[in-house]
Amino acid sequence: MKTVGSRLLLILPVILSAACSYKIGPDYETPETEVSSDWLEAGDQHLKKGKDDDVKAWWRLFNDPVLNKLVETAYAQNISLKSAGVRILESRAELGVAIGDLYPQKQDFSGEVDKYSSPFMRNLGLGDSMWFSRIGIQSNWEIDVWGKFRRAIEASDAQLMATVADYDNILVSLTADVANAYVQIRTAEKRLDIANQNVKVQTDSLRIATAKFIGGASTQRDVEQAKTILASTQATIPTLRKDLRQAKNALSLLQGIPPDKFETSLGAAEDCGKIPTPPVQVALGIPVDLLRRRPDIRKAELTAAAQSARIGMAKANLYPAFSISGSFGFIGTNSQGSSLSDMFSWGQHFYRFGPSVQWNLFNFGQLTNQVRGQDARFEALLLDYQNTVLKAQKEVEDSLIAFLMAQNSAEFLAESTAAAQRSLNLAMLQYSEGITDFTTVLTAEQELLKQQDNFAQTLGGIASNLVGVYRTLGGGWQIREGKEFVPEPIKQAMDNRTNWGDLLKPTPIPTERPTDLIRAPQW
Repeated sequence: MKTVGSRLLLILPVILSAACSYKIGPDYETPETEVSSDWLEAGDQHLKKGKDDDVKAWWRLFNDPVLNKLVETAYAQNISLKSAGVRILESRAELGVAIGDLYPQKQDFSGEVDKYSSPFMRNLGLGDSMWFSRIGIQSNWEIDVWGKFRRAIEASDAQLMATVADYDNILVSLTADVANAYVQIRTAEKRLDIANQNVKVQTDSLRIATAKFIGGASTQRDVEQAKTILASTQATIPTLRKDLRQAKNALSLLQGIPPDKFETSLGAAEDCGKIPTPPVQVALGIPVDLLRRRPDIRKAELTAAAQSARIGMAKANLYPAFSISGSFGFIGTNSQGSSLSDMFSWGQHFYRFGPSVQWNLFNFGQLTNQVRGQDARFEALLLDYQNTVLKAQKEVEDSLIAFLMAQNSAEFLAESTAAAQRSLNLAMLQYSEGITDFTTVLTAEQELLKQQDNFAQTLGGIASNLVGVYRTLGGGWQIREGKEFVPEPIKQAMDNRTNWGDLLKPTPIPTERPTDLIRAPQW
């Protein structure tokens, strides 16, 4: 027995060396996908070629300190983002589970006391009964000959990186949502101010029409028309106030604070109604930059990579599983002058060591179909990745054309608003001199309100569409570079509740899938 055990111990390094050099199943390769050489609107005067730095902290291009502060606060306090960070810790723990399968998968500590009694024992002179006691340890280690466990580590590595990409994707949406909500607030404030200013103008018109009617210089129809226009404008104010409140509530949620504590985050009173102004030119990269910058594209590819590794895991089940098992312990008996307490003497020890093979030949059809299922999922994920790339390009093009056309509309609306103001001034002058009737004044007032409101909404649309451009370019997640995914108070609470070992310490997330799959257990 000793000779056989020694030989097996000599063979074990050879088995392990061979097992660490082979993996069944496909090795993942990034699928080819169609990417445009440049954007359709790349030649527009409002666009220019830029660097990644322009996309990383794009909200600073608006040069609005209040917006900058809101984005920073949302990054620090947003609850959904914190939840995404904790899911990264969950993926780290799952990676540790996968690494653990490389080592002896089963260890049993057991002990027992048995009593045997029969006439046969008395005939042998062993007495009426006999006691046995045993204590020992058993272990079983399935050697990773086909790479099943290393493929599992590959899948967990890719899944961890996909979880980080999901965190980044949430961060991209968060920065864009904060900016959009802020633009909506400033736009609503501006529209509310326009409505209030027009109420004042229309109130003056009603006062003039009433005075002229009383003086006999006009009819009651002028008074009623003035009241109609005034009341119509006043009716828009509650709706604008509702929109403003809802935009503030949305922004407070993104900030991670209750609505009643949010008002102080919007800066001084003089900032009210100041719609963020985009830069004269917007810096863009090229479409191929999306492949490495957009987190949703990275997540789609990493999810496919993880699934590729699962094909190898499933294929490994088609082959025999080689294991090494053994046990060691002590045994004692009370027969023939011995004592149960002798079990603790070294001379009473025993051990057993040897290989075993398990091969589920009669489940071959079932296992084969499991491989097919994993392969089909992988192919679907490859198609999802290609579709994600195409969708990303479409979203950028949509945002770009919306931004550029809003710029063009704003230029015309600026002219129409100025013309409407001049038209109203002339109508009031002519009405006061008796040259024109009051209907002309009322029409001019309505048109001015319409043009001013449209202009304000278009200015807000320009800012919102630019936010959309940077959202679709995948900018904003870079704010977390060099920082932890989970805030320290949350880590401390988790550590107090559960032993997290070293997993709560800062651990750099690889940008490329690791190739070193043989790793020490993560305690």
